[in-house]
Amino acid sequence: MGGVLRAEPLWVETFTGLRMRQFERLLKVVRERGGDGPGGGRPWCLPLADRVLLVAVYYRTNLTMRQLAPLFGCSPATVCRVIQRLRPLLAIEPAARPADAVDRLWIVDGTLIPVRDRKTGASSRNYRFSANVQVIIDADTRLVIAAARPVPGNTADAKAWRDSGLAATCEGVTVLADGAYINTGLVVPHRKRPGRALLPGEEEDNAEHRRVRARVEHAFARMKHYKILRDCRQRGNGLHHAVQAVAHMHNLAMAG
Repeated sequence: MGGVLRAEPLWVETFTGLRMRQFERLLKVVRERGGDGPGGGRPWCLPLADRVLLVAVYYRTNLTMRQLAPLFGCSPATVCRVIQRLRPLLAIEPAARPADAVDRLWIVDGTLIPVRDRKTGASSRNYRFSANVQVIIDADTRLVIAAARPVPGNTADAKAWRDSGLAATCEGVTVLADGAYINTGLVVPHRKRPGRALLPGEEEDNAEHRRVRARVEHAFARMKHYKILRDCRQRGNGLHHAVQAVAHMHNLAMAG
C-alpha cells in the first residue's frame, strides 16, 4: 500500500510547521549524525527524508502509530521502529558558551508537560500527571539554548534548576527567572517584605522584568504547537527526546 505523505514541500509545510529549506537543514543534521547508516536487519522501506518527516509529523500532530502507518504506507511496527531509531538524532545541538556572554540575556523557566509514564511524571499543580522541564531561551533571538531532562511535575522550579546541570551552560551570562527561583543565583523580581511595600524603583524593575520574562512563555506556547508536548504517550526517555527535537525544530522555524 502506497503512502500519502512524502518529503515534498506541500506535505512538509502543512504537517510539520517547517518550511522546506528548514526541513532540509533538519534532514542534513540527522544524516550527519548517522541516521542513514545501517540499523541492522532489513533495509528501511522508507527513504531517510520520509522517515524524518514521519517523526516530525508524529511530534507535531501526536497521532497514534496506527494512524500514522497508512499515511506513510507502512505498518505500525515500522512507524514505532522509525521513531525509536531517529528521535535521539533530532535533538538540539548543545549550546556553547557565547563569546559575548557578558552582553547576553537569557531567560529560564519550567513548563509542565502531561505524561502517561508514571515513572517520569507526578500529580502536579495543573491537576494532571505531568513532568517539569526546565528550558533556557535567548531573550533577543527567542531561540532555545538548552532544555533539561524532565523531572516529576511536583518538583519545585528552584530544585529542578539546581538538579538540571544547566547552571554550567549559563556561566558568565545574565539569566532572568521568576520568583520561584529565589536563592539560585538568578535574577528574580523584588519581593515584598512583611510590613514594607515595594519602593517605586522596585515596582518599575519588576514591571520590566515581567515584560522581558514573558518571552519564555511565548516560546513555550510556540513549542506546544507540537502536540506531543500537550500529552506525551512516550515512556522512558521518550519525553526527553521529544523536548529536545521540538526545541530543535522551534529554533529552525524561528531562525527562518
